[in-house]
Amino acid sequence: MKILTIIGARPQFIKAAPLSRKIVETNGITEILVHTGQHFDSNMSDIFFSEMKIPAPTYKLDIHSLGHGAMTGRMLEEIEKIILKEKPDCVLVYGDTNSTLAGALAAKKLHVKVAHIEAGLRSFNMKMPEEVNRILTDRISDFLFCPTESAIKNLKNEGFDYFNCKVIKTGDIMYDALKFFSEYAPSPDEICHTTESKHYALCTIHRAENTDIPERLKAIIEALNEISKQIQVVLPLHPRTKKILESLGIQAHFKIIEPVGYLTMLGLLDNCQFVLTDSGGLQKEAYLKKKYCITMRDETEWVELVENKVNFIAGADKDKIISCFNLIYHKPFNAKEGLYGNGNAAEEIVSNLIGDKQ
Repeated sequence: MKILTIIGARPQFIKAAPLSRKIVETNGITEILVHTGQHFDSNMSDIFFSEMKIPAPTYKLDIHSLGHGAMTGRMLEEIEKIILKEKPDCVLVYGDTNSTLAGALAAKKLHVKVAHIEAGLRSFNMKMPEEVNRILTDRISDFLFCPTESAIKNLKNEGFDYFNCKVIKTGDIMYDALKFFSEYAPSPDEICHTTESKHYALCTIHRAENTDIPERLKAIIEALNEISKQIQVVLPLHPRTKKILESLGIQAHFKIIEPVGYLTMLGLLDNCQFVLTDSGGLQKEAYLKKKYCITMRDETEWVELVENKVNFIAGADKDKIISCFNLIYHKPFNAKEGLYGNGNAAEEIVSNLIGDKQ
């Protein structure tokens, strides 16, 4: 069996790693890795391959720094060529990026089966490019591998019971990655060299809805400045966002560090007190590491975290962010376990793909 795996953005490397290992180690399966280049910064891309020992991609397309239409179109064109050349049995796509949609479209138009990992997630915000990508990818997928019960419910509500596809709850493959790589994360002493404190909050900001809207970015930074008066805030920041802060004259009075690899991020997460983020993946990882999370977005796909009161939606509202901080600061973590399966999602996915081929 030959599987073509499409990756393109940083979080996808994390999710791809354990599945790639499973596939490579499974007899009779060949994986061909296609890296679209959607995330091209070496600190945000190459480091994940080296740290996590992901095999070098067979194809690297270097398609980046374009508008959504141009980027998706060029990816579609190039992935189509690869499919015609390699003739895979299935194309495997992750998440909700332009790479995901391009890979799914290319495969479907050539009558090759599509398997979507992280299917069924919805933010119900059609202004998000990711929401458009995930909805369209789900609709043309043959295998929809869902991480949660709410993802299954979303697909049922959209009529997927009547479509010619398989909807399968696998748990979250990021849990597989977190379990596997946690033992390689830096020690608390090593992390202290980065944070300069054993008592800190871990923060990330990267979504365009925050970084590209000055009012939102300013409100978030002001909230973080206030929080940093009580606890050190550590923010690994992409150079692009750092330049935006400088151009707007927004002063950050907390610790900003260079972007870090996945293992260092796990170490930071292991040892932090709580998390502030606009990332999707980090919300889940915070829960899996038993940390409260303040989400600086107006909604989340991971509704079960909000329902279980371990994730708090604050948007870019300074007062809400500070209010959420006051609510969770020094509060013991308490949440239902098992929201994202038991860490064997990759095995479930591979077994279903093999079973379909046999």
